[in-house]
Amino acid sequence: MNEFEAEVKQFRAEYDRVYREISKVIVGHADIVHGVLTCLFVGGHALLEGVPGLGKTLLVRTLSQVLDLQFNRIQFTPDLMPSDIMGTNIINETAEGQRVFTFQPGPLFAQIVLADEINRATPKTQSALLEAMQEHSVTIGGTIHKLQEPFFVMATQNPIEQEGTYPLPEAQLDRFFFKLTVNYSTRQELSTIIDRTTTGDWPTPAKVMDGATILKWQRLAKKTFVAPQVQDYAVRLILATHPQGPFAVGVTNRFLRFGASPRGAQAIVLAAKVRAMLDGRFNVSFDDIRKAYLPALRHRVLLNFEAQAENVAPDTVLTEIMGEVKEKAADPAQ
Repeated sequence: MNEFEAEVKQFRAEYDRVYREISKVIVGHADIVHGVLTCLFVGGHALLEGVPGLGKTLLVRTLSQVLDLQFNRIQFTPDLMPSDIMGTNIINETAEGQRVFTFQPGPLFAQIVLADEINRATPKTQSALLEAMQEHSVTIGGTIHKLQEPFFVMATQNPIEQEGTYPLPEAQLDRFFFKLTVNYSTRQELSTIIDRTTTGDWPTPAKVMDGATILKWQRLAKKTFVAPQVQDYAVRLILATHPQGPFAVGVTNRFLRFGASPRGAQAIVLAAKVRAMLDGRFNVSFDDIRKAYLPALRHRVLLNFEAQAENVAPDTVLTEIMGEVKEKAADPAQ
């Protein structure tokens, strides 16, 4: 067994430990937990969408308990200002009696940041996250302040209550690695939730991983091999979302106004690499690409008026596109 194979085996073991500790608190939602952990181990950010009470905030809190990282929660409201999350320069008096400006960091200066109900804040405050999410730094008063690595933002939003909310701009949505849809619990899961929450016997997860280890696994994920034909499949899946483009299919031209950006292709391939490692493989398969397709792209395509009028969901369009695009191109030169 070579060094890479040994590291992949160790990654699987430690990933399973993190997942088991989270599962002590979170009942069900396996796809959501795996999606969040995928974002973490590739250095991306996660957007969770679901109705209230499904455990979105609890999942982030549990993750912060399992990982030995600094955690801050920001409750987004319409009156929240950019300085409230980034920090500001304040005047302090030195021992010599001089007054100097001192930077007071905001709650954004953490390693895990929960942006709760992010769509309740104004676009001005939402945009304050853009630099932090992309560059892992914030600029205040002309000074760049680097954020501590690893830096992970997990945002939540409620899809049904639109009163007093501000839809996230496309530029910010594109910064999220995955958009994960949290659905209702099953009958058995709901019964287990009631048993855990109404008996006073609340489990406490243990800390099993620190920041240095997470950075190590982020570097390892990028080393997983992707064959040229598999990468080309991911590229064609992205190009198939571009209306009127050479790879567009019928449903694309009918329902999409704009397609996915290159960040979408990067997200698909990186997520597929993590999935391959978790399966004990050292190269990405076509199936790995397909499984990453929806969470990586559902927030990166923009529906046109016809799709909105017919109440067509992005997942429906993307699923049909995925069915139209073949694993191997008919003409390799295309």
